[in-house]
Amino acid sequence: MRFDSNTIVSVCAGRLCTAPASIVATRMTWDSREAGPGCLFVALPGERVDGHDFIGSALDAGAAGAITCRQPDDDLIARANGCGSFIVVVDDCQQALSALASAWRDQLEGTVVALTGSSGKTTTKNLVRDVLAAHMTAIATKANQNNELGVPATLLEADADTACVVVEMGMRGTGQIAELCAIARPDMALVTNVGTSHIELLGSQQGIAAAKAEIYQGLATDGVAFVLASDEHACDLVRFGQLAERGVRTVFYDGSGADPEAFPVDMRPSVYASDISFDGEGFPTFTFTCPAGSATCTLGLAGAHNVINALAAVAVGCEMGVPVDTMARALADARPASGRQDVRHAAAGFTVVDDSYNANPDSMAASLAAFALKDGAGRRIAVLGDMAELGSYSREGHRDTGARAAQAGVDLLVCVGERSRDMLEAAREADPGLDIEWVPDAQAAVQALEGRVRPGDCVLVKASHSTGLDVVAERLVG
Repeated sequence: MRFDSNTIVSVCAGRLCTAPASIVATRMTWDSREAGPGCLFVALPGERVDGHDFIGSALDAGAAGAITCRQPDDDLIARANGCGSFIVVVDDCQQALSALASAWRDQLEGTVVALTGSSGKTTTKNLVRDVLAAHMTAIATKANQNNELGVPATLLEADADTACVVVEMGMRGTGQIAELCAIARPDMALVTNVGTSHIELLGSQQGIAAAKAEIYQGLATDGVAFVLASDEHACDLVRFGQLAERGVRTVFYDGSGADPEAFPVDMRPSVYASDISFDGEGFPTFTFTCPAGSATCTLGLAGAHNVINALAAVAVGCEMGVPVDTMARALADARPASGRQDVRHAAAGFTVVDDSYNANPDSMAASLAAFALKDGAGRRIAVLGDMAELGSYSREGHRDTGARAAQAGVDLLVCVGERSRDMLEAAREADPGLDIEWVPDAQAAVQALEGRVRPGDCVLVKASHSTGLDVVAERLVG
């Protein structure tokens, strides 16, 4: 970004309450600890911390200016004037942030790629970023900052000449992705999958598909939509996104290993994987084919589900002109984000698969399938916890996960949280001889595992973020 105080006042419909300043803001933050020269500090009110209490600290750190929705006192105005900084008063800081991002979007010369999905969003976003960055300037949403604050922050981080900006979009309900697309105005859009995440709010998978398809509706008619051909709701996404009616070019891709000729002609993938195999740690080797050619690579992420995520990145990369050999190298170099199938080795000689960041029945299934591929002399231990936001589907979703855990060949299953009682019940039904223990919370899970994990064992840790199983992973690794 690059805005002077006058432009910020105009874009945000604000009021300058300090002396005119010629200083230009070239980056944005709402964390005063990150403030410094050239920074615009946006004072966001929070549940525990109010950014307005830190405007002075940001100015002292050299910030170019600040946006606030409260009239600053005379001392703070004098402080800003003394620093040569500016303060702009607006009606709503979040709306001002969105307005700035929308204005900066007009200045971006490169391509904006937006993606969403029930699971795999952050992993796919990182793979798309890695593939593109191997050939051009590319930035992407940091961590999982995929909401009404994170999307504007991603756009504002880009330079005007950045070749590609990859924007992850989360969703809590109908209309939210549409609002985010109104700011980002994507040139390309992708839905990783339609699962059961947020079914509590949207009622059905068709409702989820309709909400996810808002990302396709956000495309102009000259945009490009990427659709996973093997997704159960691919047709719904095309229909709800009005892709055919609007003449939006649609690229179908697939990473399941299925023969592309087996798909309907109008949904036949032009980007697909074949000859998929797995090593003893579950890392896949496969050949990908796209309009630019074919290449074989060993992916740096474990599990069959990550082949699908990788093919999404290939689809985008091919459209952006990245050579196939460059894409293969980028996929081989890919590494998991923290808390997402992050393989960690404990000093005591066992392995922890830290997948504790979040979970829903679909991502649980994918993680357990990847876990089942792992070889080793020791045991497989699964520590699985509550999944949130499933509503009336909660019992069925937890039971499905319990049955899958038993089928995955785990030797010990630790179920964490009240909802996971359904998981335990189904696992016992599927395998009466399976060693299973139920505990109420993460701390109890740590205690249950003490002295039970031996050298050579592999431990999978996964649940919704609210269950707090990151504590279990940290304590195990030590």
